[in-house]
Amino acid sequence: MKVKQFRYSEDNLGYLVYSEKSAIAIDGGAVDEIVDFINTNNLDLKYITNTHSHMDHTVGNFALAKRYISSKPLDNKSLIDRDIIELDKEKIKIFKTPGHTLDSVCFYIPGILITGDTLFNGKLGRCFSGDLKKFYNSVKLLMKYSDDTIIYAGHDYVEEYMDFAQNIEPDNKYIDIFIEKYDPCHVYSTLKDEFQINPHLRFNDSKMISILKAKGLSVETEYLRFQSVMAL
Repeated sequence: MKVKQFRYSEDNLGYLVYSEKSAIAIDGGAVDEIVDFINTNNLDLKYITNTHSHMDHTVGNFALAKRYISSKPLDNKSLIDRDIIELDKEKIKIFKTPGHTLDSVCFYIPGILITGDTLFNGKLGRCFSGDLKKFYNSVKLLMKYSDDTIIYAGHDYVEEYMDFAQNIEPDNKYIDIFIEKYDPCHVYSTLKDEFQINPHLRFNDSKMISILKAKGLSVETEYLRFQSVMAL
């Protein structure tokens, strides 16, 4: 399976996951561009779905469903009850990742995580659900993947979030390296990048722990450190 990224509404990022014949649209707000790609590549749009139910991610659902009446919309309530989606006998894994919202999910294709607003490139999403403990458990789940796993997020906030990271840790050389390779036409990171540049994922790093201590934030347990980095 392959993944095609689409940009819409300035900083939103949506995706088409596709096999030789079939496709699934995830946060498909770039309707015209997705339709062009599907038609050019003779694909059958099987499913229309989202990483979570915020309107900026679901905005393209109706238009895509109208264009492809045989496609099956999958709302996030139904996704929570599923573990996989199949495309031409290839499997896309679905993980429940509550935190940003209670209905947030992430999609795993071998070597790739589509994370929506759970994990951005350089930061975590806001905890609109109010349940920080669930968010912590979701993040721990994503952190188990291999370092070379590609992270495709729901927005391009890279420049803003690298400013945020540099304010916290101005001598972090990896931030400069990441900024140099940033391409607004193809926005991604690897999990290794995230462990190097993302303050919200570095709560077990000794340098970050020192920074938290210097700010008078709690570091006694892993969860307390997570709470502390989220408060930065």
